[in-house]
Amino acid sequence: MRFLITGTSGFIGFHLAQRLLQDGHEVQGVDGMTPYYDVELKKRRQSELVKSNRFTAHTLMLEDEARLSSVYMDAKPDIVVHLAAQAGVRYSLENPRAYVDSNLVGTFNLLELMRKVPPQHFLLASTSSVYGANEKMPFVETDRADFPITLYAATKKAGELMAHGYSHLFHIPTTALRFFTVYGPWGRPDMALFKFVDAILNDRSIEVYGEGKMSRDFTYIGDLVEAIVRLAAVVPLPDGSAQSDDDSLSPAAAFRVVNIGRGKPVPLLDFIAAIEIKLGKQASRKLLPMQPGDVTDTFASADLLEKLTGYRPSTPVEAGVGTFVDWYRAYFGR
Repeated sequence: MRFLITGTSGFIGFHLAQRLLQDGHEVQGVDGMTPYYDVELKKRRQSELVKSNRFTAHTLMLEDEARLSSVYMDAKPDIVVHLAAQAGVRYSLENPRAYVDSNLVGTFNLLELMRKVPPQHFLLASTSSVYGANEKMPFVETDRADFPITLYAATKKAGELMAHGYSHLFHIPTTALRFFTVYGPWGRPDMALFKFVDAILNDRSIEVYGEGKMSRDFTYIGDLVEAIVRLAAVVPLPDGSAQSDDDSLSPAAAFRVVNIGRGKPVPLLDFIAAIEIKLGKQASRKLLPMQPGDVTDTFASADLLEKLTGYRPSTPVEAGVGTFVDWYRAYFGR
């Protein structure tokens, strides 16, 4: 099949594109190569993908409507996976306009193209952050997600809402994917695992927010990719025929929301301990208060994902951390 993936030089997009190429699909990759973090890492990811003659790279910003239109119309994709976004909860406090430009304007431009030439299925990356101030655990797709506490979360929820409207009006089957704390090899330098490993190996203290009294539903990248690949084949129907009472399928559109998480939150201090064991080195910890926009816990219900695909993420944190550390040592020669 023909896939168009936005964000293929990013962490998740790279892994998904790599898997689809291995499975024999054609992939058109779009990425803006923005300097939010080390562009060299993005180039290294892309250099791995271009080894396949079924991968075509396009360097452009989604805000560039004309260039995006040219790529989309030439690609004529069967499936579109929209992963490109300005990421990061904390950075949204420093540079909010980047989130509006990328996450709202860029998503709108892509929706307008799919309005003209709808794909068989549109998969939109969202985030557990949309659950915001919710206190009920685990987070279920049918829970209200109306109280975002950062602009990042607000733009991702807005993307879901825009996609729902386009799905209803222009018959675009859509699945919004809510990711939970994804980690693994080739990860972003601004993410906790990368920062912790880098600091420990370079004899720096690690900054532990919330004084370590937090937990996250850490989801290994290989599990996330497996879930996306399976969900790509589960196209929402426009007739409102839900799979179960807790199905998030819209009554007004071929639109569904699905969590992708392991469903087993891990205390932050246990996550750090797994890193220390793998590295064989104790971390010097600097305990700090919660940062604005952070939440104490995340906890996904993976029940709907399993009902739809027969699959539930299962990689233990110890194994996932180990794979990341092995990659980090090989990448940096450490």
